[in-house]
Amino acid sequence: MRRVLAVGAHPDDIELGCGATLLAHSAAGDAVTMLVMTGGENGPGGDEAVVGRRLEQEQAARTLGARLLWGGQVDCTVMADAATVAVVERAIKETDAEVVYVHAPDDSHQDHRAVAAATLSAARRLSRVMHYQSPSTLTFHPTTFVDVTAYLSGKLAALGAHASQVEMSSMVEPDAVVASARHWGAQARIGYAEAFAPTRLVIDLLPTPRRAVDEVPDTLRLTLPASLAANAR
Repeated sequence: MRRVLAVGAHPDDIELGCGATLLAHSAAGDAVTMLVMTGGENGPGGDEAVVGRRLEQEQAARTLGARLLWGGQVDCTVMADAATVAVVERAIKETDAEVVYVHAPDDSHQDHRAVAAATLSAARRLSRVMHYQSPSTLTFHPTTFVDVTAYLSGKLAALGAHASQVEMSSMVEPDAVVASARHWGAQARIGYAEAFAPTRLVIDLLPTPRRAVDEVPDTLRLTLPASLAANAR
């Protein structure tokens, strides 16, 4: 079981960027947590829509089989400062995360850039940090793909929970989401995919027991030159 943390600046960011991948993690028995840094206060609609946006996010997290954390920051004011780094650090510590997903750094939305930068600082000791694409991403060159063919309908259901934003944004229309997944799937030579640009990605191969030194065949042992061997004693 892996412990996964997905970080996004606003409600629906995570679902758009890696929602189907999180469903795949959940299906594999992984522990999935979403950290949404703001309440989407500057999203479409008035005060009533803003209040409902939190409920929408809670419903979306349930659809993805994920736990939900809030970052307590305000939409369009996020800074990549020590306070923001500390929010992500607490989430990483609380969840004991092994894998982190977050916005791509090159983005036209200042909150996305700030959250990406803060998360990179907070996750500086982790060996798996993956960046996802947003509609406002500028430069994105993914090298890692997740087959989400079986989970695309679940991603659409999670996005559908964000009614106050989906109904007023062409960027999250189902047709656009499916087209994006098909595009990345074609790049990955599979049906439908979500794409990621890793900062770091350690791949686990099948674990094997560590062999004692005495069990290593002589042909595989490293023999030091006499001068170096003497210094090593």
